[in-house]
Amino acid sequence: MKNTDKNEQTITGLEKEIQTDFQKSMSYGDYLHLDKILTSQHRCSDHHDEMLFIVIHQASELWMKLILHELTAATESIRQNRLEPSFKMLSRVSRIQQQLIQSWNVLSTLTPAEYMEFRDKLGQSSGFQSYQNRLIEFALGNKNVHTLSVYQHQTDLYEQMQQALHEPSIYDAAINALVARGLPIDQEAISRDWSQRYEPNASVEEAWLTVYRDVEQYWDLYELGEKLVDIGHQQQLWRFNHMTTVERIIGNKQGTGGSSGVTYLKRALDQHFFPELWSLRTKL
Repeated sequence: MKNTDKNEQTITGLEKEIQTDFQKSMSYGDYLHLDKILTSQHRCSDHHDEMLFIVIHQASELWMKLILHELTAATESIRQNRLEPSFKMLSRVSRIQQQLIQSWNVLSTLTPAEYMEFRDKLGQSSGFQSYQNRLIEFALGNKNVHTLSVYQHQTDLYEQMQQALHEPSIYDAAINALVARGLPIDQEAISRDWSQRYEPNASVEEAWLTVYRDVEQYWDLYELGEKLVDIGHQQQLWRFNHMTTVERIIGNKQGTGGSSGVTYLKRALDQHFFPELWSLRTKL
């Protein structure tokens, strides 16, 4: 009993320093605006599992916001030929992607029968309409002007999407980093229409091959290449887990937003990021 009393006294002593009066101070909940975040889960049905569906997607959007924050800063760092600071940001993006991939495993606990209990309440809303996911795809070089029509009803957002469509991707910034180091790149790969999806270029592949064949001389460019490969790989894993989770829950039904569902998601898997960083491996 004596030891227990002593431990309790020690704990009590420590807790005397804990702040308890927040009348004039910012609390944890104030800082994070938890009153807004935790009251934003509005179910459209009375079904228990709809809460899971909402929270998973809201949490995913928060992670996507952080990915965009890091990708934007990393791209700017690369443009300024400051490659090393971008490595930390890109590593963080990869870790966030792993969180997003894991979220599909949580959502997969939703059975087909359970989802059908509230699916009709979603109306025409669909993950296809996630503008942040689209911005991530744009930032990685997968541009598609036709997807913007989904956002025409929101003028400010539509303008933001148009701007992102016409900006160079992080891969375009990386290619210019190759040029800055004196590696020859075709002009068509440097000065191109940024609103178009990136297409493989032989001179870009040759430049990356030079980097990978002389890692000691081009260590920073080599590290940049590997960071991008990691992100591209994680993005494909996210897409794959998305597709298999959807297939597990709704089979081959049409998506709520009108897409072909699993068929559409399977086609997306054929769209690779940073193509020369993958093709060079065959030629090394």
